[in-house]
Amino acid sequence: MNELTIRQIIEKILNGQLRVPAFQRGFVWDSNRVAYLMDSIYKRYPFGSILLWRTKESLKYERRLGPFDLPPLEPDYPLDYILDGQQRITSIFGVFQTDLAQQEDEDWMQIYYDYTANPDAQESQFTALKPSEFDPQRHFLLRNLFDTTAYRRATRDLPDDVANKIDAMQAVFKEARVPVQLIETEDRATVAIVFERVNQKGVELDTLQLLSAWTWSEDFDLQRKFIDLADDLKPFGFEDVGQDTNLLMRCISAVLTRSVNVNDLIKLNGGEVRSRFDEIATGVKGAVDFLRMNLSVYSLQNLPSPNILIPLTVFFSHAPKGQLRYTAEQKHDILKWFWRVSFTRRYNSQPVASLQEDIGQIINLKNGKDHKLGDFPHEITVEYFTSQEFRINTIASKTLILMLANKKPLSFISGNEVSLAKVLKEYNRNEFHHIFPQKYLKEKATKYGSNTLANLTFLSRSDNNQISSRPPSQYRSLMPDQADEILSRAMIPSDFINDNYDEFVNKRALLLKGQAVLLMERGY
Repeated sequence: MNELTIRQIIEKILNGQLRVPAFQRGFVWDSNRVAYLMDSIYKRYPFGSILLWRTKESLKYERRLGPFDLPPLEPDYPLDYILDGQQRITSIFGVFQTDLAQQEDEDWMQIYYDYTANPDAQESQFTALKPSEFDPQRHFLLRNLFDTTAYRRATRDLPDDVANKIDAMQAVFKEARVPVQLIETEDRATVAIVFERVNQKGVELDTLQLLSAWTWSEDFDLQRKFIDLADDLKPFGFEDVGQDTNLLMRCISAVLTRSVNVNDLIKLNGGEVRSRFDEIATGVKGAVDFLRMNLSVYSLQNLPSPNILIPLTVFFSHAPKGQLRYTAEQKHDILKWFWRVSFTRRYNSQPVASLQEDIGQIINLKNGKDHKLGDFPHEITVEYFTSQEFRINTIASKTLILMLANKKPLSFISGNEVSLAKVLKEYNRNEFHHIFPQKYLKEKATKYGSNTLANLTFLSRSDNNQISSRPPSQYRSLMPDQADEILSRAMIPSDFINDNYDEFVNKRALLLKGQAVLLMERGY
């Protein structure tokens, strides 16, 4: 591992050698964080290494270093892009350099050494101050340390003991070494993977975000396209799709390369993305429309797995001026696949491999070829509904909600149809309640917990308030004449009024299982 002194870091930035790629986030440290870094360097605490990528070819898009516009690269100097450690390098440069003017007013740049502070191992001896807060009887500006003239001017009138203390502090910073790891390669796929693993904790798809910085043209703003798509989807409750960069990147890759594998993402060509983005957007909108019209999915939140949108986008993608027609048989095949994916939590483990397989099969379906979409194990047991608890953001709970919505539920008290579009678009816990009230069950000895999936149904807050803590035998009288229809659509056994909770759970779980099997075998 190499090392750089603080002066060398400053010089490399000033000669244009150290640069920030556009795929890096901006400077986010606050002034206190910068002051603590100075304290760590001074006390010789470990503060991490920096990772540089040396390349012969400059990137088309770059970032400023914090508030500083970077100078052009001097001839014959190697080009090093910062992959990790940007916050530390920006802090060090901003604190000590005296050559570049700031493009923004950043108070954190004014970091001072408090030479009156107790040299405690825990407390910092460095602080960020506004010029008005500066006290010459206790503060020394770090920016003066590497400027000989400024340092001599700032220390010449100080008492000897203070000057000696500051000289010792200066020596520490002059001798400080920053560990540097350097990778030299022209293979951007390798750089992408390294950056991903260092900065993104292994989240594969952020790799494509940095690819966009390398290939997008100046007349194509991908983020603007995403914002426009979010605006188009907002009236339908799916604006979150346009804001989920990773999900959209997967959709783009799936349409263009038929793959969501990271290595294939790296190979994407910016020009192709630009020319076919409208086709991709059409696919997303078509997928959203299909989910709303056929499955009562009114927001990204109540979709069991966001990844379901990816194969659907592939199926519905087409040139905007064209028209995609699909048969009733294709529709039913997609519906069966949807329910099988949801009930089996198919995209929870090995999502890339499962998505890869489903993308290939849905393309075959789209092209009228033989396919095996949904041809994977999809058995379901009664225990699915008895052993799992209802938590609104779990896949099992979301799938249960959509299955109940598929039956077009009725209000328990008024008998009116539940407004699914409103309930599922807002998607909050207030529209789903217990058939056997929790307060009632609290005093009962039961095998099953009150929050088991089999005990949940569509029930508005107002209906739930009227039912309160009453058992079914008591609140049954509150239900209108079409109570049997209400119970049938909710898949509730009619003898639930005997108030035997454990028996009810078993019977309803059996009904729910039967409906789940039906959906997975025929789609509706």
